[in-house]
Amino acid sequence: MSDAFAAPRIETVCLRARLMRALSWLAVALALAGPPIVHAQGVEVTTLAVARGDEAVELDFAVRFALPPPVEDALRRGIPLHFAARATLLRSRWYWRDERVSRASRSWRLSYQPLTSAWRVTQGGLHQSYESLSDALLAMSRTSRWRIADADEIEPEKDYYVEFSWALDTTQLPRPMQIGIGGQPDWALGVERTLQLD
Repeated sequence: MSDAFAAPRIETVCLRARLMRALSWLAVALALAGPPIVHAQGVEVTTLAVARGDEAVELDFAVRFALPPPVEDALRRGIPLHFAARATLLRSRWYWRDERVSRASRSWRLSYQPLTSAWRVTQGGLHQSYESLSDALLAMSRTSRWRIADADEIEPEKDYYVEFSWALDTTQLPRPMQIGIGGQPDWALGVERTLQLD
């Protein structure tokens, strides 16, 4: 009697394992398939490419966006805005969650100087002033040859992909303001994209 019940139970376990494996492959395929151009909350990705060189894995990106009126108004009232780009290099694994190989980030601080009517962009310890808001936004919207990983971190014959994001970082706003803008779509300025490393 126990043998009669054991066979269907083993078949069910095998079927579940095959189904889970198929769903895992489908999830990876959907993650890598990303759309050619992404629009999200007024942000358009115009360039996004990753290349493996002799010494490093490098990412080029460019986004196009405009600040919604409430965001620009806050900026003109003296509240600095912070923007962040993040890139995570992952190795695909069918048997477990994908392995994170490296993570890189860049951030910019944008502020308005009312006395000089100038816009200031700070990245790291470097500051640059611009006469117009559009020029300041352009400075934060593109990067070329951004080193996101060392070449020796890449194993031959393995599949890798990059998860990229660019967004207004509302966690850097004053705490009372973070509470006040919660759920407002004008402040959800950002875009995410996944692309495969060839």
